Amino acid sequence: MNSAAKQKTANLLTICIKAGKSIKGFDSVCDAVKEGKAFCVLAASDASARTLKEVNFVCSGRNVPVYTTELSKEEMLNICGKETAVIAVCDKGFAGGFGKIFA
Repeated sequence: MNSAAKQKTANLLTICIKAGKSIKGFDSVCDAVKEGKAFCVLAASDASARTLKEVNFVCSGRNVPVYTTELSKEEMLNICGKETAVIAVCDKGFAGGFGKIFA
């Protein structure tokens, strides 16, 4: 992924959060996936291997894609106001936008 894609990810994530279509934090993200609310999950570039493994496990059984971004947990903090390794996207349109960035 290049810096343009990183910027697109940050911009789209900012809009998604302002629209109230995201859920932050590991437990909340897993709950959102299990409840069928999440259309994709974004993971921080420095998310732990354990976090990625568990999120991938929860998402794989429900056909929810997981995209590892170039954004660090600290950069996600700057965007969404909470340091988190994973963010669930709860809108089909935004999820499609992220899908295009990571295609």
